[in-house]
Amino acid sequence: MTKAGSKGGNLRDKLDGNELDLSLSDLNEVPVKELAALPKATILDLSCNKLTTLPSDFCGLTHLVKLDLSKNKLQQLPADFGRLVNLQHLDLLNNRLITLPVSFAQLKNLKWLDLKDNPLDPVLAKVAGDCLDEKQCKQCANKVLQHMKAVQADQERERQRRLEVEREAEKKREAKQRAKEAQERELRKREKAEEKERRRKEYDALKAAKREQEKKPKKEANQAPKSKSGSRPRKPPPRKHTRSWAVLKLLLLLLLFGVAGGLVACRVTELQQQPLCTSVNTIYDNAVQGLRRHEILQWVLQTDSQQ
Repeated sequence: MTKAGSKGGNLRDKLDGNELDLSLSDLNEVPVKELAALPKATILDLSCNKLTTLPSDFCGLTHLVKLDLSKNKLQQLPADFGRLVNLQHLDLLNNRLITLPVSFAQLKNLKWLDLKDNPLDPVLAKVAGDCLDEKQCKQCANKVLQHMKAVQADQERERQRRLEVEREAEKKREAKQRAKEAQERELRKREKAEEKERRRKEYDALKAAKREQEKKPKKEANQAPKSKSGSRPRKPPPRKHTRSWAVLKLLLLLLLFGVAGGLVACRVTELQQQPLCTSVNTIYDNAVQGLRRHEILQWVLQTDSQQ
């Protein structure tokens, strides 16, 4: 890219009083830093170069009073172009501008403007009109400023409307969020109350069970004295009957031994021929036959179960 310093030497050499002429310098970009160092240069001529854009820091050259950007290839101006509040004369002839930035409305000191030979928006082109003489160029500056102020006001109203819509939407979101939080708090509160009630019931149940367990030993302890004082104690079996049963068992055992001895004597000794032993042997034989038929065995079992 070509800068003014590479073709025309130091910018101070081009400074003539308060006028700096950088026209026909084959510039592709504006030497903003060098220009900022020359606050005396209130009149700047950048016409007939190859400028397609202006850097945003160009708008910091607030000392400019007259600016010639004609016959370049500018497609748009910086959004904060309105910072050039001291600008009174602006030549934008023969560029490629379609619209102007809204901040253009802030150029309150602008008295002269030329927008001819730009592919302007039809509405803006109609407002600007021609700039064939001093009067028309002054009227162009006045009308364009009024138009841009109206555009700025419309945009500001639209911005306020959007802000209001956003605020209303934000209020609704906040209200919805508050309602949701309140619902969640109520739900947590209800769950907490239910949990507390459940734990209380469990506590009461455990306490009741503990009381029941404590009552049982007391009941058993209370039942023992009652049996001593007023209730009917269970009668132990008569000791006399027990002694009689033992004596009877002993007599039966002795009788059994006697019968067994007599039976042996009648079976294996010479006494078996005696009439008494004959009867005993007959009884024994009948008893053995009965055992074989299980009659006596059943009788013995029944007798034992009855005892």
